[in-house]
Amino acid sequence: MNDRHILAIDQGTTSSRAMIFSAAGDCVAVAQEEFRQLFPHDGWVEHDPEEIWQSVLSVCRQVLQQAKEASINVAGIGITNQRETTVVWDRKSGKTLYNAIVWQDRRTADFCTELKLAGNEEQVSVLTGLLLDPYFSATKISWILDHVAGARVKAEAGDLAFGTIDSFLLWRLTGGQSHATDATNASRTLLFNIHTQQWDDSLLELFQIPSSLLPEVKDCSADFGMTAPDLFANSYPIAGIAGDQQAAAIGQACLEPGMIKSTYGTGCFVLLNTGTKAYRSKNRLLTTVAYRIDGQTSYAIEGSIFVAGAAIQWIRDGIKLIESTSEVEGLAQGLDSNRGVYMVPAFTGLGAPYWDPRARGAIFGLTRDTGIAEIVRATLESVGYQTSDLMQAMQGDSDAELQALRVDGGMVVNNWFLQFLADLLNLPVERPRVTETTALGAAYLAGVQLGIYKSLADISGHWQRDALFTPSLNQKDRNELLLGWKKAVSRVLED
Repeated sequence: MNDRHILAIDQGTTSSRAMIFSAAGDCVAVAQEEFRQLFPHDGWVEHDPEEIWQSVLSVCRQVLQQAKEASINVAGIGITNQRETTVVWDRKSGKTLYNAIVWQDRRTADFCTELKLAGNEEQVSVLTGLLLDPYFSATKISWILDHVAGARVKAEAGDLAFGTIDSFLLWRLTGGQSHATDATNASRTLLFNIHTQQWDDSLLELFQIPSSLLPEVKDCSADFGMTAPDLFANSYPIAGIAGDQQAAAIGQACLEPGMIKSTYGTGCFVLLNTGTKAYRSKNRLLTTVAYRIDGQTSYAIEGSIFVAGAAIQWIRDGIKLIESTSEVEGLAQGLDSNRGVYMVPAFTGLGAPYWDPRARGAIFGLTRDTGIAEIVRATLESVGYQTSDLMQAMQGDSDAELQALRVDGGMVVNNWFLQFLADLLNLPVERPRVTETTALGAAYLAGVQLGIYKSLADISGHWQRDALFTPSLNQKDRNELLLGWKKAVSRVLED
């Protein structure tokens, strides 16, 4: 049984984490390292790819040492990653041309507007399930090719490689032997036709991106190569890859149409499994690949909130209202109401269903007796309000009656927040026993390829509920809270 363990690399927006899971889904080793967030200009967000790489190496080595001390053998590796974040590197030297441009980055907003005004969004949406927004990878690639000296010439000559973070890590882990990605990450680039499951020539032409940059697209459970022999004591097969939100849905065992999960990390992402049918959203949500196994694609409707946990991080590190995120629950709980204070955390624009990259954050309803507790609570509540916006849009897009919301990510340790969420959504909220479902999903995908599980369906029985939060708010109070939120949001949207 000690051979039935999997190392999951969870490369997130603010930190890199490595976790080793048993076949039963129990975490037996964990290590995590944060890295710098770079903000060169208003609306720009970057990471140093070398910092990411070194943090991943470090946490992997730490958990492999923990496994060695516990006499645990690792069978293979699964990778999950912050999606859309874009890296371009030289195929010969392996060196990156520019910092990683993060999914939150808004520098290409004008380019997206130009493409929309030229009438391109309908075609893009039909093919990719996405919208023309700086969030996705394609305009980031174009920006790098146009702003780094000599980059476009090198790209045309086939000397450069593009990857989302999974692909970049895979290249480094295999010593440059594997330039690949999986269908979920490919589906977030604006370059991938989610219906044919191929890179699309018309999209490459639209964004002026040479096809030679692109990685091979594989199933989520596949042979992605072996780790280079000089990295760790042993060489391991890399057997599973999925973008973080899809991996979280798998870790939550949301494998049937109508099942829905919400992950609360730096941002918040809600995925509704729609099975083999790719629904076109009527409410500006996204259609995306949920997973692809044995060539069979399952789809999802997704809503994306750019700022969730990042808002809590901002009140801690940015304006220093608190010293630790552990203070947040007590401060919120200590108030009998939000006292009319609303925070709209549009630090990098607003995502679904508004899609306004130029919106900026604001706090409304301040009075002389407003204190730290009110601002902290408003910040926490803003994540619930944004979730409500997404859930209402999803309800309009799908035929299924939503039964419950499964939640995960760093914020769900906060019981007050989950009760507020249940009250606001008027829906039961379920927290799983293992809340780090993103890493767990990557482990499951690798386990399928390695034969530890017969199929994805085999993992459903491993999901266990830790806590259930049921609605207790009356409809009148719920409506008043939501009305206040709608008014606050209307004030930050561009006319």
